[in-house]
Amino acid sequence: MNRYLASALTLVGVPAGLAITGGSLDTIMTMTLAAWLAVLALFAPRWPRAVLVLSVLVIAGMRGSSLVDSGWVWPATAAFVAVVLAGHLRTAMIVGGTALAYGFAWDGYVADGHGGDWTLAHVGGETLWLAAVLAATTAYRNTIRWQSEVAHRLEQDEHERELDARRRRAEERVGIARDLHDVVSHTLAVVGVHLNVALDSFDSDPDEARSSLRLAQEVRGRAMTDLKSLVDVLREGAAPAIGEPADGLDGLERLAEQVRSAGLAVSLNEFGERALVPAPVATAVYRVVQESLTNTVRHAGASRVAVTVRYAPASVVVDVQDNGTAGATVIDGNGIAGMRERVATLGGALTAGPGKGGFAVLATIPFAA
Repeated sequence: MNRYLASALTLVGVPAGLAITGGSLDTIMTMTLAAWLAVLALFAPRWPRAVLVLSVLVIAGMRGSSLVDSGWVWPATAAFVAVVLAGHLRTAMIVGGTALAYGFAWDGYVADGHGGDWTLAHVGGETLWLAAVLAATTAYRNTIRWQSEVAHRLEQDEHERELDARRRRAEERVGIARDLHDVVSHTLAVVGVHLNVALDSFDSDPDEARSSLRLAQEVRGRAMTDLKSLVDVLREGAAPAIGEPADGLDGLERLAEQVRSAGLAVSLNEFGERALVPAPVATAVYRVVQESLTNTVRHAGASRVAVTVRYAPASVVVDVQDNGTAGATVIDGNGIAGMRERVATLGGALTAGPGKGGFAVLATIPFAA
């Protein structure tokens, strides 16, 4: 409540009300009451209950001294409003009821002895006025509180949406980082093999050397395209469209061909219907196969690798096995840890370790419900 507005209304309203109700016996006393109540109204927002009690006592004192001849509670309307707005409705009702009861006894039986009917008519009018003021102020306060709660709830929802969006962007950037790792490691492994072949056959078989260099250049070109698209996403701060894999299942044959060109015998076997596989699962399958083949090329010393993908109605099973020399202890590097985390994100499981005569990666990835 604006205290200056309340004070101004009190300063103008009290003399006007006394004049209308016939309670203005002396102009000086009328203005004195209005001035005191206006001054008290200035402090109502800070000390609402104290101001209300003082205002009612000032009114009762002026009435008891016969300095004014009407009003027991209505001149203190600003104080009653301030108390209700401060959340003390019960205090306003108690103080108002006490003042009206005192006024009823004073007017009816102490001062002029007007009797019950006359007193009831005058004090009853003030009772209705006070009830209307308290009801209207309570409704206004409840409306303001409701609007404030709605605004706060909307602000909280917006804050939660912003946090969720940030979390999603962070998760998507982690996914992009994994893709960068996969692309770089796979490309370096394949290109390294081709360069070694070219170096070994540079003098003895120039044609094979040129072929290896050409294949290395093609792999490098495709990798640069993938890297550029991923880096552009990071620079723009935008997230890639969810569910749109860079290669997906269609890229499995290309991965196999790259590794074949590096000198390994690769068999790719797919069973089931791939069309039912959701895009995020397809991306995970592609990355698991890519990382597995990369590890085979770089670390296994294998001559052949078998990739088997089984499409079930509700899941995909990826099985990659080579005939290399796998150590007894498996250390989770960035590649294996990244594969395991990617699969776990989709609710699946991945194991990697020594297999039948080599190293094996087995991943089961369910479809989202």
